[in-house]
Amino acid sequence: MRTENPVGTEKLTGTESGHDLRHHGDAEVRDGGGSLVDLAVNVRADTPPTWLREHIAASLDGLAAYPDGRAARAAVAARHGLPVERVLLTAGAAEAFVLLARALKVRRPVVVHPQFTEPEAALRDAGHTVDRVLLREEDGFRLDPAAVPEAADLVVIGNPTNPTSVLHPAEVIASLARPGRLLVVDEAFMDAVPGEREALADRVDVPGLVVLRSLTKTWGLAGLRIGYVLAAPETIEDLERAQPLWPVSTPALAAAQACVGPRAVAEAAHAAHRVAADRAHLLTGLARFAQAGLRVVEPAQGPFVLIRLPHAASVRSRLRGLGYAVRRGDTFPGLDEEWLRLAVRDRRTVDGFLRSLERAVAG
Repeated sequence: MRTENPVGTEKLTGTESGHDLRHHGDAEVRDGGGSLVDLAVNVRADTPPTWLREHIAASLDGLAAYPDGRAARAAVAARHGLPVERVLLTAGAAEAFVLLARALKVRRPVVVHPQFTEPEAALRDAGHTVDRVLLREEDGFRLDPAAVPEAADLVVIGNPTNPTSVLHPAEVIASLARPGRLLVVDEAFMDAVPGEREALADRVDVPGLVVLRSLTKTWGLAGLRIGYVLAAPETIEDLERAQPLWPVSTPALAAAQACVGPRAVAEAAHAAHRVAADRAHLLTGLARFAQAGLRVVEPAQGPFVLIRLPHAASVRSRLRGLGYAVRRGDTFPGLDEEWLRLAVRDRRTVDGFLRSLERAVAG
């Protein structure tokens, strides 16, 4: 059953979703036999770097012992200038969404879409009725805080948002905080933003703030599963009680400790500027398809861009035949089959993609 609510919200009850919330970018490439150039998955190319591989490999000597997350937890806390009591290590950000859905007693959760679909999927799997706030293309998919129902006691939003690549101002998001409300901000791609401007991860002055970070995107560790939650100590305690014992493996803990150290933070900052330059190159190339009806959501601030294109499903199929995988957009609430998401890649890869896109659009 679906009912329409005021201020652009959509309530879903029972098991209804209307979208394939479990579809992710890896599905676009995993059946390609390794032959597809991947513009569907938002993991930085050429990662993990050699030094990180070697660091993780060295941790294998300790596999006989149970994982001890204290050093990694302290390193994450130090990276954000927070006490360790405000940090929880998780098996990727996806586990954090499951913990939030299962451990916290909320009555009216709201997910701001279009965005990463796992938060809603986890909430619905845990038996919650979920309200959607659908941001609009004509507004550039930017957040209007007034669209979020006042009665919401859990609000989830991404920043920068996957798949729109919109970076919402930190103070606009912070304005959603209310007494008795948890404000969950998915910052999985924030370290790909130069200067991490608009980040809320280090803030302790926003009531009910819960920030999720992933180390899999920038460092190419999707197969290792490592992320973390930053929140008030009482929220961390609630989530930790819902975790199984030793939820994060020894190699993942080693990766976490390394990826938040000064060397890694500096390398990620450099990579963020390189991604921004590569994204600008991609956007310049896409501009020449305007006469074909292609529109880009701008300004894009993440390591991916969202485009709208007539007959996008057919174009995506032709691109696949030409050796390129891109992410379909119609599995994101608020989007339809005319949307595609493109991961930012190096200039050589982008140039090859643009030549293939020209052929795909021509049919």
